[in-house]
Amino acid sequence: MLESETATKNEHAYETESKTPSPPSGVQLTDQTNLLPFKQVVTVFMALSLCVVVSALDSVIVATALSTVASAFHAGSIISWVPSAYLMTSTAFQPLYGRFSDIFGRKSAMCIAMSLYMAGNLIAGFSKSIIQIIVFRGVAGAGGGGIIGMMQIIISDIITLRERGKYQGIIGGVVAMGYTVGPVIGGVLAEKVGWKWCFWVTLPVALTATVVVVLVLPLKPVQGDMRKKLLVVDYLGAILTLVACTLIMLPLIWGGITFPWVSAIVLAPLCSGFLVVLIFCLWEWKGARLPIVPMYIFKHQTVSGVYISMFVNGFVFFSSLYYIPQFFQVALGYSPIHAGLFLIPLLIGQMSSSWIAGMTISRTGRYRAIVYSGFGVLAIACGCISTFKETTAKATMVVLMLLAGVGSGMTMQTTTVAVQAAVARKDMSVVTAFRNFIRMLGGAFSLSIASTLVNNAMKSTMLSLGLSSSAINSIVDDPTILARPGALSLSSESAALILTQGYTIGFRNLFFLDASLAVLATVVSFTMIKHKELLRGDEEKLKQEGLDALKARKAKHDLEKGGKNFGKDVEGHPQKLVEGEARE
Repeated sequence: MLESETATKNEHAYETESKTPSPPSGVQLTDQTNLLPFKQVVTVFMALSLCVVVSALDSVIVATALSTVASAFHAGSIISWVPSAYLMTSTAFQPLYGRFSDIFGRKSAMCIAMSLYMAGNLIAGFSKSIIQIIVFRGVAGAGGGGIIGMMQIIISDIITLRERGKYQGIIGGVVAMGYTVGPVIGGVLAEKVGWKWCFWVTLPVALTATVVVVLVLPLKPVQGDMRKKLLVVDYLGAILTLVACTLIMLPLIWGGITFPWVSAIVLAPLCSGFLVVLIFCLWEWKGARLPIVPMYIFKHQTVSGVYISMFVNGFVFFSSLYYIPQFFQVALGYSPIHAGLFLIPLLIGQMSSSWIAGMTISRTGRYRAIVYSGFGVLAIACGCISTFKETTAKATMVVLMLLAGVGSGMTMQTTTVAVQAAVARKDMSVVTAFRNFIRMLGGAFSLSIASTLVNNAMKSTMLSLGLSSSAINSIVDDPTILARPGALSLSSESAALILTQGYTIGFRNLFFLDASLAVLATVVSFTMIKHKELLRGDEEKLKQEGLDALKARKAKHDLEKGGKNFGKDVEGHPQKLVEGEARE
């Protein structure tokens, strides 16, 4: 009786969601849901995992090789633009892939993302100047930004909502694994082979993944001819998205590093960017035929709660990914590769908890408590990490970073399930893509604000010591030089003072901010993210439709080829064909 009541409530909930108003465009999008049997899911999932490995490896491999690239082109002053260009374009293109995949199809969108990524990295490896590398890393970012988002959307098409958490959790583990081994691969390539291979090493895997996706992804074709599809694209919305992201992210990259925060060259584009965001929202609300980001999705309290929480997740994760290794280099004098190894506890914690959280969702159908508990754990871990000093025991550091990884992993894929469960199926791709965009935007704000906090703390200490402007700029540009005070004719006492009263205080302030934001995300996720049953009333019907489509396709293939498998089902077992089935 209880199960019956639950099912009734569940069907009623999704019936209510389906009444969410559509954009006044008259455009009918093809439902690309194609629930597959387990055997086919495994094949497709392996192909998608290859794509994700490529995306995860890329950023950390290239980051490890930046010093080598800077030396090759004598471009230390602008080398930060290499990762910044990738981050900027990958963030800006995130929300576009969701709607474009609705119009042109998931497989087409994924192949475009992979092609842009491969083309950008291939040409970057042949670059003759640092400017060329920056430009083509931007091209690679335009593709790389869509890879993980498209993977999540495709998984949502082929796997039921309740089972989704298990697979999303595994993907979270794959991403963490890529972040773990990437620095080692990048360091070896940069030192032993050459910086070009840091751009090229992922290309064979990317090409293989693209071919496999084309061959094994049995998604429904999107109806309508190309002319009709091109007519419904929200071109103005796409342009406004790219312009707004560029205007906001450029000053975030410049602020406090290249130019002062209060300078016109930082404030003018930043304010203009927020104005363009307002124009974008008005256009999407009132003008677009088929909006890239329909404004009505924000009426769902859970959707808004997830977006606020994921901004915090991105902020905390990216600040940890960058500043924890830097702490080990600056405070303890470790090499970049040695310092990068201390990220392994954080990433192992994230990988493990992401997988366990996904399995828990699939078994219980519950996700809300995992989300706010994860942010609570993350808040505690960041608060403790803010107390790190050069005298802190290594074992303590490892345990706290492991704890931070556990908290982060609990919030990663669970929020994907939460946001997808909150909306009707037709909005699933849009809310997923925008979730990823918000997380990347949080990361962009994080790196900018973090550098300001750390640099200001160091500058204050250095000014009190009467250091010259050139010495101050050298230390701000490369804080690791504090481990070699003789390089700037600094006394050991001055270097120690800058470290303890400058850098360490800036590091403490950053992770205290991370802890405060994680507390905010805990409250937001507890109060705004609502539980939805993860069983949709039409899923059994869609499962059968997917199985029937596979049977019909296999029967047609066997009949055309005259193969020995004719008369066997999709699992390879003998089956009885209804008269006329094969001919269909």
